[in-house]
Amino acid sequence: QLQLVESGGGLVQPGGSLRLSCAASGDGLVYYRIGWFRQAPGKGREGVSSISSSSDETDYADSVKGRFTISRDNAKNTATLQMNSLKPEDTAVYYCAADPFGAGGAWASTAEYTVWGQGTQVTVSS
Repeated sequence: QLQLVESGGGLVQPGGSLRLSCAASGDGLVYYRIGWFRQAPGKGREGVSSISSSSDETDYADSVKGRFTISRDNAKNTATLQMNSLKPEDTAVYYCAADPFGAGGAWASTAEYTVWGQGTQVTVSS
C-alpha cells in the first residue's frame, strides 16, 4: 500500500526558498498523479500544484505561478516542490497526495486523491 512522507519544511524569511520532498514507499509512484496541497490555520485545504504520472502535465494555483515548481523522479519514487520568493501568505502545512488516475480530472480537488502524507509545516516570517 502506498505511503507518502513529506520533508523539507521549516522557517524562512520572506523572499526565501524552500524545497519540499515527498517520498513514497509501499508501491510505485509511477502510476499516480502527485498533488501538493496546503492548509493554513482556520482555512480549508487548497491545491497548490500537481504533476501527472508521466510529468507531461503540471498545474499551479494562480497564487504560486512563477514562484513554485513541481517535479518528480519516478525512478526514485519522489516528488519535489521548489518554492521560491516565499511570502507570509504561503505559511501553511503542506501535504503531498497521490491520485491513482494519473492525470485529468480536477487536479485541485482533494477528492481526487486517495493517499496523503502527514504534512510538513512551512512558516514564512521575518
